[in-house]
Amino acid sequence: MTFLIDRRSNPKQKSAVNRQRFLRRYRDRIKESVAENLRGRTITEDGKGEKISIPARDTSEPTFRHGQGGKINHVVPGNEEFTRGDKIPRPRGGGGGSGPGQASNEGEGLDEFVFQINQQEFLDALFDDMELPNLTKRQLSGLEEFKRVKGGYSSDGAPSNLSVVRSMRSATMRRIALGAGKRTELRELEAELQALAETPETAGQRRELEERIEELRERLARIPFIDEVDIRYHRHVKEPVPHSKAVMFCLMDVSGSMDQRTKDLAKRFYILLYLFLSRNYDKTEVVFIRHHTSAKEVDEDEFFHSRETGGTVVSSALELMKTIIEARYSPTEWNVYGAQASDGDNWPDDASRSTDLINQLLPLCQYYAYVEITDAGDKPLWLTYSPLQEQWPDSFAMQHITGPGDIYPVFHELFRKQTA
Repeated sequence: MTFLIDRRSNPKQKSAVNRQRFLRRYRDRIKESVAENLRGRTITEDGKGEKISIPARDTSEPTFRHGQGGKINHVVPGNEEFTRGDKIPRPRGGGGGSGPGQASNEGEGLDEFVFQINQQEFLDALFDDMELPNLTKRQLSGLEEFKRVKGGYSSDGAPSNLSVVRSMRSATMRRIALGAGKRTELRELEAELQALAETPETAGQRRELEERIEELRERLARIPFIDEVDIRYHRHVKEPVPHSKAVMFCLMDVSGSMDQRTKDLAKRFYILLYLFLSRNYDKTEVVFIRHHTSAKEVDEDEFFHSRETGGTVVSSALELMKTIIEARYSPTEWNVYGAQASDGDNWPDDASRSTDLINQLLPLCQYYAYVEITDAGDKPLWLTYSPLQEQWPDSFAMQHITGPGDIYPVFHELFRKQTA
């Protein structure tokens, strides 16, 4: 008979098995709710789950009960108050509302079931049917982080690292090696003594054998059970930890044509990309580059809330991104991703320069996504980037975004799983 013991820790006294079964059952509801709850997040926010609510009627379980059985006749009295077509007033609930439930002081009624999912469950639901297309993680043997691993045994060390099993094995081998010859001789003498008949003529010979046997037994007993040379200690060595690392470049136009609504839409797209990369890589860094006629590396707050006047020169941001990659993020060690959001405007004389720079950047990047946030159709930057889709089908993609409802579908399209 085989016994299976589940030793996974259950959060807050809850059954992990039942929880996973519940998440699988309401998978579609959870994915819809997760996709709607991205507005309040910052890009680099980590460790936060999400509160999910689903209609309580969808959580009802089927039940079985015994009926009365047999053949039953019912006599129903007539109705003296209403005729066909009359409107019946809705019954009032206990909380003063029109339903049968009670009011809630927390904004959650009895008609919905609310529960919390952790960060990993949030990411699993959000990116369940997405993947990094045609890409391989680059690994770096970490020179900054190490882990201590067992590196064999040594004859000296701290008492806390004492290896009892290894020490006893060494002691056993030593006792066997030191006493092997004596035990062989002892067995031969015992066999000879047993074969020797007890007669007056053999009494002296038997006495000599017994003395020799006793001497061998004493010598075997003097072999120590464990000696200092047997003691072994666990030896630990530091081993570099390999990490898969990714850097995400966020490029955005902050000229006068980019209003706050457009920036908010871009922010939600960047949040999705950061969460997606964090799920696939051990370490993810973000570089914010804002540009108008010139480009500048800034922090997240300035990236989304500052606004400049003047025209747009996209090549300045692409050139700064290339400079930063060469200086800090070698493509042999980092997985480089680029995400550019713009309303599509660009200086007419900058088109050829932008094309040259983006063709230099794409071999360095694992993936580069361009989203154009506009309602006015194809803009100059879209026309500049369009030929790149045929030249770099595996590492470059571009999509239009017109409103908040397009963000998740566009992201899903950019990172959809590739069919074999």
